[in-house]
Amino acid sequence: MSEDRRIKTALVSVYHKEGLDEIITKLNEEGVEFLSTGGTRQFIESLGFPCQAVEDLTTYPSILGGRVKTMHPKVFGGILCRRGLEQDMQQIQKYDIPEIDLVIVDLYPFEATVASGASDEEIIEKIDIGGISLIRAAAKNYNDVIIVASQAQYQPLLDMLMEHGATSSLEERRWMAKEAFAVSSHYDTAIFNYFDAGEGSAFRAAENNQKALRYGENPHQKASFYGNLEEMFDQIHGKEISYNNLLDIAAAIDLIDEFDDLTFAVLKHNNACGLASRATVAEAWRDALAGDPVSAFGGVLITNGIIDKEAAEEIHKIFFEVIIAPDYDVDALEILGQKKNRIILVRKDHKLPKRQFRSLLNGVLAQEKDLDIETAADLKTVTRKEPTRQEVDDMLFANKIVKNSKSNAIVLAKDKQLLASGVGQTSRVDALKQAIDKARSFGFDLQGSVMASDAFFPFPDCVEIARQAGVTAVIQPGGSIKDSLSFEYCDEHGMAMVTTGIRHFKH
Repeated sequence: MSEDRRIKTALVSVYHKEGLDEIITKLNEEGVEFLSTGGTRQFIESLGFPCQAVEDLTTYPSILGGRVKTMHPKVFGGILCRRGLEQDMQQIQKYDIPEIDLVIVDLYPFEATVASGASDEEIIEKIDIGGISLIRAAAKNYNDVIIVASQAQYQPLLDMLMEHGATSSLEERRWMAKEAFAVSSHYDTAIFNYFDAGEGSAFRAAENNQKALRYGENPHQKASFYGNLEEMFDQIHGKEISYNNLLDIAAAIDLIDEFDDLTFAVLKHNNACGLASRATVAEAWRDALAGDPVSAFGGVLITNGIIDKEAAEEIHKIFFEVIIAPDYDVDALEILGQKKNRIILVRKDHKLPKRQFRSLLNGVLAQEKDLDIETAADLKTVTRKEPTRQEVDDMLFANKIVKNSKSNAIVLAKDKQLLASGVGQTSRVDALKQAIDKARSFGFDLQGSVMASDAFFPFPDCVEIARQAGVTAVIQPGGSIKDSLSFEYCDEHGMAMVTTGIRHFKH
């Protein structure tokens, strides 16, 4: 028996009708008969084509305010009957059930209704029952039936019809079924998460729009991104974004969102290697680059200011992978676009999820995103010496950077400029020594600088090393049972120390 199937009857019941007219017209040219309900039937008839009402087939009207329209044996029998099974064919003949070979259906916009802030009653009414049942039935019987489960599949169906008329192959039907189950699982995930209301009683996540990447963290690893990057960025120049680019871009977004002042940051391997807040983008760039001009090579650049020609001329002098900004002047783009592979992204105003998750062992770790941003009001001075206003500003600045650095992390800063950081160390002492050595190697004077730590100091060793390097004020979470040792050391040597009460580990 041939695996090709001829479409003779199509059941069409959709919420979104844009783009449907071409499909209906082509199906009519191929001699396909239509079954439909309500507004979709009126739409088909408005195109000048005959269409049988589902109510006429079932002899039951749409009832319960439209909640029950298509759920009837004469509909589902026509979809689920197995054409190659004699018993099924005998039964549909006995009960006068027509074969339905194509189902075009989409679902009520549940997610959009939730996002609109609608009432609970309105949201519940947007939980589709008949549509989801039709999708599952047609997809299950893909051996004989084609299912189009969303507007996104209109074009693939039209391409198929244009290529070989109202006939489908088993391969095409199975592909459509796979897409249909993706639609239904995504829909059910959204409904569950609405009812779960953030309790986390079970883990459900569904993302569409798979984007195959060149490779993963390393060339021998396959990788994909699931989601719609176009909601976040317009890529106006450059090569395809890689897996590692995406990791750095995500880290860059998290970091820059900490700052209200005009700020420029340079990242490498998810950590800031340069960052400064200044009056202009060009000034911020120059001082950010000064923090580590070596590591900036091949890095990811981000700013919350519009990049002008002056800044672009300076930025263009080095090699980097990605640049992200809310906008660019035209003459700045002409300069930055001279390197064909350079990825230039315009960031859009798009809200990010407030929860994070990652696969781990045989399960998933999930947590709230660390969205706390400490202000001067959150600081507790634990030493006799009060920090100056400048030191407070610098400590808050440094604290935002250390929060977004891999633990163990130490950040040294002065005048809202990252002087150096030590990141990803197994010892906090090693992280501090790394930062000091790095700052000195690039000619920074650490006298009057501040130090930020992502965790408390159980011993005064780091504070002592920092004081000897020139640090005059320290910000740390506090919380160690031996906090007093560091406090006392600062008092003995005229240093200021503040605690935030919030630890910012990052792995």
